[in-house]
Amino acid sequence: MPRKAFLLLPATALALSACGQQKLALAQDPIERAATCGVVAAAQARSATTNIRAPLSLDAQGQIMHPALVTAVEGDRFSVTRAAEVINKMPEVEGKVTSGKFETLAAPCDQAFPEPSGAGPVALPDDAFTARVGCYELGGFMNRALLESGDAYAAKLTDYGAIRRELDPKIGAALSQRGVSSRGDQAKALREEAMATMVKLGSPTKVLDACLDRFGPDRTT
Repeated sequence: MPRKAFLLLPATALALSACGQQKLALAQDPIERAATCGVVAAAQARSATTNIRAPLSLDAQGQIMHPALVTAVEGDRFSVTRAAEVINKMPEVEGKVTSGKFETLAAPCDQAFPEPSGAGPVALPDDAFTARVGCYELGGFMNRALLESGDAYAAKLTDYGAIRRELDPKIGAALSQRGVSSRGDQAKALREEAMATMVKLGSPTKVLDACLDRFGPDRTT
């Protein structure tokens, strides 16, 4: 994914219109629809804060990224390019969304990009290989996405880095047992399939919390 794509989300400090009256609707185009719902999530989070300059919570960032991640699933594989298309589209729709009644899009966005686990914890796949690879890939995505956010999410990003270091040798060993080169097309396909499985589970921050619970450095799974 182009580096610039990752700079948009953590920098989204939306200036909300106090008198927007434009009627809004979700677009049929999947890229624009996902971008719109990402902006709606950001606008909702920003409107709930008392300090417009304060960083949004990590959970809010996860809600913002969720539509892009879900839309990036094509068939049974995750497309980084498609995720970038959504993220790059967000600044284009931001003005229209935040100058209108963005609140009216909250329910349609929830329907378009539901949280399968609701308010409860995420259940990772039973298959250890899929869960490990998915956690590794999703942790890397979040680290790159929030890399330029300064210290706002440093502690949690450190946790994501730790879990990736913990999982890396186990994933490498599992690939070797399958006779798969870690740098080959087959490994790439397995990573994309695992990532697709993970992003369907819900907000990436909630999924990664489940990853930390199951595969964190102090775990033995």
